[in-house]
Amino acid sequence: MQFAGKRFLVVGTGRSGVAAVSLLSKKVNALTEKGAGIVVLESNNKLTMEEIISRFPEGTGFELVTGEISDSVLDTVDIAVISPGVPIDSPLVLRLKAKGKPVWGEIELAYICGKGKVFAITGTNGKTTTTALAGEIMKTFFNDVYVVGNIGVPYTEYADSMKEDSVTVAEISSFQLETIHTFKPEASAILNITPDHLDRHHTMECYINTKARIALNQKPGDICVLNYEDDSLRKIALNINADVFWFSSGHILEQGIWLEGEDIIYCGKDKKRINVCSIHDMKLLGKHNYENVMAAIALSVHAGVPMDCIRKAVKEFNAVEHRIEFVRELDGVKYYNDSKGTNPDAAIKAIEAMVSKTVVIGGGYDKQASYDEWIASFGDKVKCLVLIGATADKIEEAAIKTGFNNIIKAFSLKEAVEACHSVAESGEAVLLSPACASWDMFKDYEERGRKFKEYVNSLPY
Repeated sequence: MQFAGKRFLVVGTGRSGVAAVSLLSKKVNALTEKGAGIVVLESNNKLTMEEIISRFPEGTGFELVTGEISDSVLDTVDIAVISPGVPIDSPLVLRLKAKGKPVWGEIELAYICGKGKVFAITGTNGKTTTTALAGEIMKTFFNDVYVVGNIGVPYTEYADSMKEDSVTVAEISSFQLETIHTFKPEASAILNITPDHLDRHHTMECYINTKARIALNQKPGDICVLNYEDDSLRKIALNINADVFWFSSGHILEQGIWLEGEDIIYCGKDKKRINVCSIHDMKLLGKHNYENVMAAIALSVHAGVPMDCIRKAVKEFNAVEHRIEFVRELDGVKYYNDSKGTNPDAAIKAIEAMVSKTVVIGGGYDKQASYDEWIASFGDKVKCLVLIGATADKIEEAAIKTGFNNIIKAFSLKEAVEACHSVAESGEAVLLSPACASWDMFKDYEERGRKFKEYVNSLPY
């Protein structure tokens, strides 16, 4: 695409917005006949001009608009690039679309500017673990590998450095998939789909369709790796143009990758069964993680990574931060940080991975989820539920209806950790797995997880 002479609007000055501006500054003219080649919109009126400008590399040229943006400025824009946090049904985006202005996200911009092969991963849960592992596997064989996207590293931050032999492994959220147009990975994966972000997508049908967009532009010869155990993905598979490659934790497949007993077995088009590894060779816990590993292996085989390299990387890989991350053992009690368990299904998987009686910290920002299945998963394993945040009352009500009454409500995460320390006994575990987003009390799940670890490590002997 020719960027010269185009005028871009970048919405948002978070990390992805700053990276998009930095990338565009290398592609567009500093000035066009319509004014500056880049217009930056920051709608947060609490930020000063100085604070906003300080986020960008010194010397970056753009026109800054704060608060509302006028139609007269929008009329001069050729293309808008929005951050993932901006809904596509927001008034601004609807205004842009009414004016016939293309609306891209960071993923679309980076893909157009980048080079090399792209491997993309989405799903309600497990994206970060799968992306991180796939990246580590790729690094054992390829010299120039980028691990980007929703994992915390903007794709646009590295797109201009990519070469024809580069390999990009990208974690893609549903918010990011809303704004792709030409984005086409060589191989994609959808790990699972369970209710999440319904405050944004409104219906499960919309959420499912948005996840399926990762394969929107793929063709026969490309592959889409799907979870055979997920009913929604079996339906999606019927309308995917790419070659579907299944993974399964519950079935032996004619072709695909599956868990057979305690072994992961791979079988490609040649029908040759390969024993990749045993679950005991890995440092990851839980069936959901075995599924993540299988998806990463399938993508890596398609990329051409030899099986010996794959085995080595899988065996050496540690759990990602904030995903059933072991923090500390104190007085015989093990503490785990699963702050990335931001929805009930992820929190269920964390509970399933626990091997002892567990005190669970839950609650947070309300994404309009139902907590019934999460509470039903407690069984005899969850000893006590400590609740925090905006959803505390809602979860308490749901728990009491099911007959689970051992509940403590805390005003802060620090107070919750102290309550767990008082309740948990030697041989038991404490698990932060909130089943909710963090935005009511924290900037993001990472801040919540870091604070949890800080409070746990501050507990006295």
